[in-house]
Amino acid sequence: MDVNEKLSIIKNNVVEIIGESELKELLRKNKRISAYHGRAPTGSLHMGHITPLIKVFDFDRVGIKSKILIADIHAALDDLKAPWEDIDKRARFTQKCIELALPWKKKPEFVLGSSFQLTKEYQLDTLKISSLATINRAKRAASEVTRMKNPKVSELIYPIMQALDEEYLKIDIQWGGIDQRHILAFAREYMPKIGYKPRIEIMQPLIMSLKGSGVKMSSSVPETIIKIYDSEESIRSKIKNAFCPEGVVEDNPVLQLSRYLIFGLKDSLSVERPRKFGGEIIFNSYEELEESFKNEELHPMDLKNALTIELINTFRKVRKYFKSHASMLEELGPQFMP
Repeated sequence: MDVNEKLSIIKNNVVEIIGESELKELLRKNKRISAYHGRAPTGSLHMGHITPLIKVFDFDRVGIKSKILIADIHAALDDLKAPWEDIDKRARFTQKCIELALPWKKKPEFVLGSSFQLTKEYQLDTLKISSLATINRAKRAASEVTRMKNPKVSELIYPIMQALDEEYLKIDIQWGGIDQRHILAFAREYMPKIGYKPRIEIMQPLIMSLKGSGVKMSSSVPETIIKIYDSEESIRSKIKNAFCPEGVVEDNPVLQLSRYLIFGLKDSLSVERPRKFGGEIIFNSYEELEESFKNEELHPMDLKNALTIELINTFRKVRKYFKSHASMLEELGPQFMP
């Protein structure tokens, strides 16, 4: 596989790459490349959290090693979305969800943030960057990720630590949602100021709310999300009621889930239809699916039914696990229940 082929795979479902020329050079040198994605264990995991993890499969294809950071300390720094006394059990829950959610051939390496973020060296580097970055610069970096309603000092520390994670995890690439852009740009700017090389930053699109209207999925608004361990009945109901006007492609969460989740894992999607409406149709790419939907050749309910089947099948394993371990969810709190 040549450099351009590898780059094409890496850029699948990517909005932006900061440092693309550096990435090409790494691929050209054929050196060992590693990447990481951070997941703060603040609450339940939903489909919007899972879609970035599918990038691991693309990285596997081109020989890039992936690490998943369970950012337990970050979960508390973000306006106590996870109370300090709960971060351990939320971290265990989050890792279990990720392990069970996707059909890993080989699981990515999991690293707990607190396993290295409390060292003397890491904390000294945190202070070094804090002595260089202004309050306004740190606020801008954190603005789309932390709550920032009445900003705590911890929310300004958040982007500093996320930048440092790149060095202490010994990676070449950090990837996350496009809402991370300000933090990733902050890392590119400030890591060299304390003697570390800038990393390549990859950003992916966000899945919007099931209600549409350009709002991303949010655990704080339950009707906008599908938890990865939601019951079959809940998945059917939520997809049935999801925003999906006939022929409308823009801001369509049903199409987005099909693109970033289903086609991120599979090469085709089968849609069952009554024979009088054309019978079964198989789409061998998302582009084919979108074109058919845009031309109103594919009815929203047929697409919704197909997506429902895929989601039920894809997350069967994690759903089964938490059905038999309901006490874990109860211990975490009502917001974690399916």
